[in-house]
Amino acid sequence: MSDSTPPPLPHQPAAEAAAAPAPGVAGVDDTGVRRLDGEIDSIGRGFLSALFDISFTHFITRRLASVFYLVGLVAIGIGFVSAFFGGIISGISALWWNPGGGIALIISTLIVVPVLAFLAIVVVRFVIEAGVALVAIAENTERTAAHTQRD
Repeated sequence: MSDSTPPPLPHQPAAEAAAAPAPGVAGVDDTGVRRLDGEIDSIGRGFLSALFDISFTHFITRRLASVFYLVGLVAIGIGFVSAFFGGIISGISALWWNPGGGIALIISTLIVVPVLAFLAIVVVRFVIEAGVALVAIAENTERTAAHTQRD
């Protein structure tokens, strides 16, 4: 079933399509970068006003999710390094008075600490994604309620 007809051509040339503004784009500035318009443009604005909004009409969770994740990763990294080296040093010091216990402590440190650090990263990511998903649900519900006609 070979069809030799060529695919349909687009309705406008590529140069015209590239020059046309995309949805949410207000135009191009003097550096050639497209200017954002509307809700996309307000993402970086009003952070402090949203932070001190006591009626909680603006959410900041999406803006701070990456910061929380980075802080969580740093805390897990510090905990990993301290537990890893602490376990190795304790195992080496235990070798003097209990060689079997020292070797077991070193081996268990080499296995358990990285696994726990990995699980902690997964849990932090899961919790942050759950919070962001709840905020997204709230925003979408608010937007849907605003566009729904009331009888």
